[in-house]
Amino acid sequence: MPEKNIDFGKFGARGIRGSDAVARQLDRLAGGIATPVTAKRGLMARLHYLTTSDRTWQAAKDAGLTVSNRTLKAWTQGTRRPSKANLERIDAAYRAVRRRNVARHLTARLNRSGRGTRVEIHPLDQSGVARPLQRVVEHRSMNVRRWDKIVGPWAAGDHQGLDDAWTADVLPDLGSQWGQYEYVKNIGFAG
Repeated sequence: MPEKNIDFGKFGARGIRGSDAVARQLDRLAGGIATPVTAKRGLMARLHYLTTSDRTWQAAKDAGLTVSNRTLKAWTQGTRRPSKANLERIDAAYRAVRRRNVARHLTARLNRSGRGTRVEIHPLDQSGVARPLQRVVEHRSMNVRRWDKIVGPWAAGDHQGLDDAWTADVLPDLGSQWGQYEYVKNIGFAG
């Protein structure tokens, strides 16, 4: 791939991978429980979400939450509190199940019957780069029409698949200098 960044940040540039910024934005669009899992209300809401059906409970187990029914009952009744490691597993399982549950709706929303969604790409921060080494990189926006290859890996938690879809299917639409947008400050989606 042309202009693929091999040693990003060597000269002081700062930013995150574009695919990570897209995943962050998709997480925001997916919504969910705002109360942290460390609060009783947040814990109970997550446990309720994960145990409302056999399908969601199985998805939670697939995501790494493996506890006995007895332990789960003690947690939901408030007689026992999960350990810090189990709180992290509960939160991770919740996010994984939530992503799977909203993926189809989110894909349809972003595809907008073939019209797509406008994406704004804010370039990386070069304030720490010496002047002669700075690139001319500007704010760009583009319309992404096919979100299936992006939302699918995001929902499955496949970071590499999401990165491949973003860099191989979306960024080349920016033209010959698309490699300059592999790392960004932020990515935003229009309404």
